[in-house]
Amino acid sequence: MSQYSPLSNTTGPIVADLRSDTVTKPCAAMRAAMAEAEVGDDVYGEDPLINRLEANLAERLGKEAGLFVPSGTQSNLLGMLAHCGRGEEVISGESYHVIRYEAAGASVLGGVALHALPVSEDGGLDADAIVGAVKEDDSHHPISRLLSLENTNYGRAVPLHRIKEAATAGRSAGLSTHLDGARFFNAITALGCAETDLADPFDTVSVCLSKGLGAPVGSVLVGPKDLIAKARRMRKMLGGGMRQAGILAAAGLFALERNVARLTEDHQRADALASHLRNLDIGAVSQATNMVFLTPRDGVSLTGLSAAGIAMSAPEPACRMVLHRDIDDVAFSHVLRAFDALAADCRAA
Repeated sequence: MSQYSPLSNTTGPIVADLRSDTVTKPCAAMRAAMAEAEVGDDVYGEDPLINRLEANLAERLGKEAGLFVPSGTQSNLLGMLAHCGRGEEVISGESYHVIRYEAAGASVLGGVALHALPVSEDGGLDADAIVGAVKEDDSHHPISRLLSLENTNYGRAVPLHRIKEAATAGRSAGLSTHLDGARFFNAITALGCAETDLADPFDTVSVCLSKGLGAPVGSVLVGPKDLIAKARRMRKMLGGGMRQAGILAAAGLFALERNVARLTEDHQRADALASHLRNLDIGAVSQATNMVFLTPRDGVSLTGLSAAGIAMSAPEPACRMVLHRDIDDVAFSHVLRAFDALAADCRAA
């Protein structure tokens, strides 16, 4: 079962939605910024806020240009298609989104092969495995072209030295480099590094605005001007060219200005939830950045949480719970009480 499947339908109003940080809704101030946005036709390059958003993220990450797109999946897809031609290959991790959760778009739409490597406990790829996966110049093989890494991976902020080792190994073997940075800002918050520290090893970086940052829509792909120009053409081809999309860029700019620093709150609540669950002794618990994973022990059923208005993913075997800006102190306290009641029921059974 996918991590995106709900545990069960809640029987009443949802009090705390822990399925993902994609479920956040724009706050009143973000809605006001969207309503007041100056707009133009982005396909013509005339939307001022789209242009500002693209330039803002490109500058922050030390890249030449940016491209606003509707989703992180499209951002990664455009990155891979800009780097690779038909019959060429992307090397990535077997649990990374570009391999597991993006419908093999690069293969289906671009004729690009995907080579999956084992992912280490810290979420990284081993340098030797990367070099070993690069194909010989032989007509029997696809041409190895791109290394695609991910940070965070299942909430884990991959250490910076591991990222640099992997990227260096890929470059030494002739590969270009791409980062799926859907939760880029969660990663730098956990690592305590500068934005450019994480972005520098990569030619292109995809950053999602609608996960931890709380915007309703959109991702930005940043990189060299020539690759971003190719990606822009492909965005049009894929139907991703939008017109007066400045209302969406306004939300993204608001999120970048207001919601990066507060990511520490989500990480702290995730840590507190993990500690609480360990004390309840209802299963194995792990936590990384804004995510908590619970594997219920035998005899523990989580289905009753839906009756308490808590939406969450189904165990497979671990249940993923994601903390985000819409889980405030009131909602968080409700989650803790619901787990207390579940544990009490288990002890009484």
